[in-house]
Amino acid sequence: MDRLPGRWWALIALNLAVLAGGIDGTVLSVALPTLAGALRATETDLQWFTSGYLLVMAAAMLPAGLLGDRFGRKKVMLISLALFAAGSAACAFAPNPSAFIAARVVLGAACAGLVVMALAALSVLFDDAERPRAVGVWAGANFLGLPVGPLLGGWLLTHYWWGWVFLLNVPIALAGLLATIFLLPESRAAERPGLDFGGILLSIAGLALVTYGLVSAGENGWTSPTTLGGIAGGLLLLAAFGWLESRLARPLIDLALFRVPAFTWGVGLAAIGVLAMVGVLFTMPQYFQAVAGTDAMGSGVRLLPLIAGLLVGALPADRLAARVGPKVTVAAGFLVLGAALLVGARTGVDSSPWFVAAWMAGVGLGMGMALSTAASGALAVLPEGRSGVGAAVMQALQKLGGPFGSAVLGSVLASVYRAHVAGAAQASVFAGLAVAARTHSPELLASVRAAFVDGMDVALLVSAAIAMAGMLLAVAFVPGRVAAVARREEPVALGS
Repeated sequence: MDRLPGRWWALIALNLAVLAGGIDGTVLSVALPTLAGALRATETDLQWFTSGYLLVMAAAMLPAGLLGDRFGRKKVMLISLALFAAGSAACAFAPNPSAFIAARVVLGAACAGLVVMALAALSVLFDDAERPRAVGVWAGANFLGLPVGPLLGGWLLTHYWWGWVFLLNVPIALAGLLATIFLLPESRAAERPGLDFGGILLSIAGLALVTYGLVSAGENGWTSPTTLGGIAGGLLLLAAFGWLESRLARPLIDLALFRVPAFTWGVGLAAIGVLAMVGVLFTMPQYFQAVAGTDAMGSGVRLLPLIAGLLVGALPADRLAARVGPKVTVAAGFLVLGAALLVGARTGVDSSPWFVAAWMAGVGLGMGMALSTAASGALAVLPEGRSGVGAAVMQALQKLGGPFGSAVLGSVLASVYRAHVAGAAQASVFAGLAVAARTHSPELLASVRAAFVDGMDVALLVSAAIAMAGMLLAVAFVPGRVAAVARREEPVALGS
């Protein structure tokens, strides 16, 4: 099909939707201490404020992709944006923790539709030559929520009622709604995919259980019965899902796609890149606030070099891939990412802010090159009529990388940290700072900060190892070139 003349304007609509979801996640992390007092929330409630959102978002990915392919991706995007605005308002006016958790569940379902439909639309709107750049812009919008959320959220929490940190999502979602109505064309599969209810139920239950187990690992440890039961039960259900799909004439996921190296390794390496990136996203806000002494707003500002590096790496990735091939581009991106993480592992308590900014920009640069090229390679071979489900597979794996990486790297950081401190200070670096302030002990304060930095550096080394593994996998398995004819297996219906 001919490329649509307004496709770059349509990308604005997609990015507004993606930005709304990105801001919400980071705003919540800033608001949790305030919510504990305002809603009289217990520690368990606070955990479910985040976990409930993650569980529903992971579980809703594949159904959202199927609904978009069957009924229209623009329709699903509009419904998701409307739900997102309503859920955000419900969070702001929630009278108790139960109502807040229910609103977060609505937001999780809405966010699943947003991120899946945005990625699926990139497959339809852009051709193979332009898609890496479009994916790079999409990735930048994804990560822009990291600094914007704490900046806006911290400012609002400091000066206004706490509900405004959620109400700020409403105008962003409404702007995305208007932009989607006027700028994004409708697209759907020319032949409507069947409603595979068995596959839908198994995928929902499997993804939700695996996510629950990973969240539990971050909170209760890897040997907890909840962790082991959740992960094992989820994997069994996903295995049953794969078996069922292999026996259906019209499955929810065409497993033959995984025999295409560009799709398999594009999806896998994009997930590995996110997994490596979690080391920075998990540790650095804590470093900025606990060690460097900044507040939430200052932490957001210090994440900007990461976003800048991501855009600098992603925007020219299409031209680089066209010149040297996706294999070299993805491998080079992982090499830069791993090298920057190795440099970051030398961060100390008294490291210069410019040193930290420089290596974080390098992390963003490598991530931009690797993620945009790997994701674009996977999208390039998707039949346009199944781009919704294909994008859902990619997003589901990437979203699992967040709790998985947080659990793994959190365990690494915590084990090193606890080996250097004792007593109540072992609970977390912030607990250690509180104990040091309460006892007026400069020695304990220095010990807590040094212990955290030691643990952070080890976690960044693990992230660097993950990035280097991604480089080796890219060299071994990513095709040198992607055949342009591979994706044109099904026509796509376009409408208004």
